[in-house]
Amino acid sequence: MPNVILGENESFESLLRRFNKRVQQGGILAEARRREHFEKPSVKRKRKEAAKRKKSARSSRRSET
Repeated sequence: MPNVILGENESFESLLRRFNKRVQQGGILAEARRREHFEKPSVKRKRKEAAKRKKSARSSRRSET
């Protein structure tokens, strides 16, 4: 759980911005959305394979340049 400490003379808006940034970097919202509904093992496997293919294609494009 990310936490932020209110600095001296810091506004609530800047504190909230820092907190949201930490939550985004931690991947908490993405994880919650992913766990929101049950995902069948076959769907999970297909998603992981697609991500692997996408990552492989991205890395092969980088090595060409």
